[in-house]
Amino acid sequence: MKKKRKLISLIMVSILILSLSACNNQNTNITEQKSSEQTGAVTNLPKIDQTTWLYNEEDDVYYQTGISYCENPADENYETLSVFVPGAYMKGTDNGDGTYTCEIDPDGKVASYTADTAPMVMPINTPGYSAMEPLTSYASFTEYTGAGFIYVHAGCRGRDAGAPAGVTDLKAAVRYIRYTDDVIPGNAESIFTFGMSGGGAQSSLMGATGDSSLYEPYLEEIGAVSGVSDAVLGSMCWCPITNLDSADAAYEWMMGSTRSGLSEEEQQISDKLAEAFASYINEAGIKDPDGNVLTLSQSSDGIYQAGSYYNYMKSVIEESLNHFLADTTFPYDASAASTGGPGGANVGAPRESNPGGPGGANGDAPGESGGEKPSFDGKQKPDQNHDNITRNQNAGGLSLSGTYETAQDYIDALNAESQWVTYDASTNTASITSIEAFVKAMKSASKNLGAFDQLDGGQGENTLFGYGDGNGAHFDTTLAKILKELGSSYADSYAQDLAKKDSAGNTVATRLKMYSPLYYLLDSSEGSGTSTVAKYWRIRSGISQSDCALSTEMNLALTLQNNENVDSVDFETVWGAGHTEAERTGNSTENFISWVNECMQ
Repeated sequence: MKKKRKLISLIMVSILILSLSACNNQNTNITEQKSSEQTGAVTNLPKIDQTTWLYNEEDDVYYQTGISYCENPADENYETLSVFVPGAYMKGTDNGDGTYTCEIDPDGKVASYTADTAPMVMPINTPGYSAMEPLTSYASFTEYTGAGFIYVHAGCRGRDAGAPAGVTDLKAAVRYIRYTDDVIPGNAESIFTFGMSGGGAQSSLMGATGDSSLYEPYLEEIGAVSGVSDAVLGSMCWCPITNLDSADAAYEWMMGSTRSGLSEEEQQISDKLAEAFASYINEAGIKDPDGNVLTLSQSSDGIYQAGSYYNYMKSVIEESLNHFLADTTFPYDASAASTGGPGGANVGAPRESNPGGPGGANGDAPGESGGEKPSFDGKQKPDQNHDNITRNQNAGGLSLSGTYETAQDYIDALNAESQWVTYDASTNTASITSIEAFVKAMKSASKNLGAFDQLDGGQGENTLFGYGDGNGAHFDTTLAKILKELGSSYADSYAQDLAKKDSAGNTVATRLKMYSPLYYLLDSSEGSGTSTVAKYWRIRSGISQSDCALSTEMNLALTLQNNENVDSVDFETVWGAGHTEAERTGNSTENFISWVNECMQ
């Protein structure tokens, strides 16, 4: 009897072992799911495979490409990422087939960083909110890996997919990096995004919208990792084309005075948009660095060209000019600065795209910014100092070239068409008569009426707020209201587009909030306090760019400076520079790296 009971027990144990084994073999994802849940992350995605690293001996970098960061990608051509790791952070064993099995080396060190402390940097190369193609092979980013950074390159969908696709993908990539943080070097709590133009805009959104619940339906739709944060520590933004909910009104308020040849209806639209911007500012509660609320007042010499907001913007323009005068050694060759540096000619001239550089190409690719830049007629007017002044025949601006012997020579060139700059040689400082005078000389309108939500729906931003079919849609509720009041023939198309809903059941009004940093940053906004805001910000803009009004980057900087969750905001406008990776001095990449190092101290 005892032998029979013992035999039955052995049989039962064997059955139990076989059952457990079969259960484990039935779904290997269960183990992965449980493992990820231990750290808060929930996903069926595998972590980065430690046995398939590739190695570039020349750069001493381990890397992987083609890593899926979401379970149900909407577009497999874009939604993968690549990781580039300094060799010192890994111990690699050659597998004999070109791949390496790696483990983190806790003693590895590059500069002041270890495998545990190294920051991660993520470029956002999306000019005009275009898609960013993922990398499929090795690319050298030694400026970053040599500084001890982990370089994360995430492909993402573009404006043809409709907002919020681009930022949704980038958030999913950040979540995946956090999920897999234990198997790759670097500190996933120290992620810095950086970009230029549309890339600068989406970098600002990554900084402002961390963990926003509005993105959850879209993240769930593509199968992003859940249970972890998608917030970043820092955001670098060059010329961010953003805050599109007020951008049309801001453009007309600041630059509408440079328009000519408008029809009566078009002029009414421009004027009403300018007035609407004043209403927006007076309701927004934007504060100066000292906490004083800024407002606009009616004036006799322009539409609301007075008040504390006006005066503050005027001081920003003057500070930009005075920084240029302080930074510049005369004689000064303006032609040599033509790539977007202070005072350079051909402001906003495009440079070759760099897939790994800050934001890539300078400015929007053809057809993305909507509206051609006016061309110069090539006629030059040399004066006694051999200065060259070329008039922009379409918009009335000045482009400066040639050599200026003294600061006074340069100021004289600025005043060649009209006296708008006053210079004090004893203090090497200057002031301007008005914002309107500055705009006519240095920042004339280059976009059609409805600078971002164009009347015919032909802007890149119209495509951005379309519905994933590549077609444009109107999104500006302020402009739509004005058109309705005027009985415009465009009113119906605006009304129809504003009423549409996307796959998540949201109208464009909700999607516009998701793509407007100030929705999350302004105390007066319903979105205030609903996101995890980046602690560190660096914003640079060429003050002469005609792609957007100065209020875009200025309002962003001011709201951040008054946000209690933000530790520092480094904001500069660069005199004479246009739509480019503008810097007062030095190189944009080197300056970005230095800034990240400062934030990590």
